[in-house]
Amino acid sequence: MATHHYLRLTFILLFVITSLFCIYFVIKKRKNRKGPKLISEEKYNSTMVNGMTEISANDSFFNIWPYVSELKAAKILSRKIKESDLVHKVYRNSTDDFEHILLATEQENHFVKVVVDKNKKKVLGYLFLSL
Repeated sequence: MATHHYLRLTFILLFVITSLFCIYFVIKKRKNRKGPKLISEEKYNSTMVNGMTEISANDSFFNIWPYVSELKAAKILSRKIKESDLVHKVYRNSTDDFEHILLATEQENHFVKVVVDKNKKKVLGYLFLSL
């Protein structure tokens, strides 16, 4: 009967150790998860080749909404703003390579500008803009 107890305790100990390893790796993976990237001023200025022209938000080809969800999850954008009021303006540079999308915030004349590389079809990052 003593061996039965030792065997049961061994399985319980093995279960606890395995659970702790799983919890450790889940926490480690969540910490290493990439979030929205704040773009540097130099990289932002390099996307503004020969000026920017305003375009209609409907003319923008890029699907911004998954990135907006990331910005909201990182608490950069407020969840209180309606999606219909979120996109303030969209600008495209003269070489047609980059788009700058201004997203409204709760503060007046404060925006989050998202820079999109049209050639690579990905977001370069975001920048805070105060007018």
